[in-house]
Amino acid sequence: MTEHSVDSNRTCPVGRSLDVMGDRWSLLIVRDAFDGVRRFGDFQRGLGVARNILADRLRKLVDADVLVSQPAADGSAYQEYVLTRRGESLFPVVVALRQWGEKHLFDRGEKYSRLIDTDTGKPVPVMTPRTAGGSPLPPAQTRVKKVV
Repeated sequence: MTEHSVDSNRTCPVGRSLDVMGDRWSLLIVRDAFDGVRRFGDFQRGLGVARNILADRLRKLVDADVLVSQPAADGSAYQEYVLTRRGESLFPVVVALRQWGEKHLFDRGEKYSRLIDTDTGKPVPVMTPRTAGGSPLPPAQTRVKKVV
């Protein structure tokens, strides 16, 4: 890593976010936690990830206050991993990645899982950054104000 990238990550919210969530397994663990997965074995079966990698990522997500490890709700000897408020606030990130994938990574007519609004039964609307007035905000209409 160059000196410039280390310095820019120090002051860049994207860089800091990737330090915590910039790993395939971490994002997939959070995705599965949103889908109700709670136990180590269930994460492992669903993801097909090696036990040591899963244990490492779960530890890092707990250390970052994205997940909390707690006794299983059913009173068994198992531990469960539950999203914290910080973890739940990743929902828009997961939805944005899902929607980008739906738009760009599937052929016309190809089937894929859908995120549904349980109140309406309809797909979740596409997320779009908006201006203070509510209009779509294109990238060309934004800039990053660097720390000096």
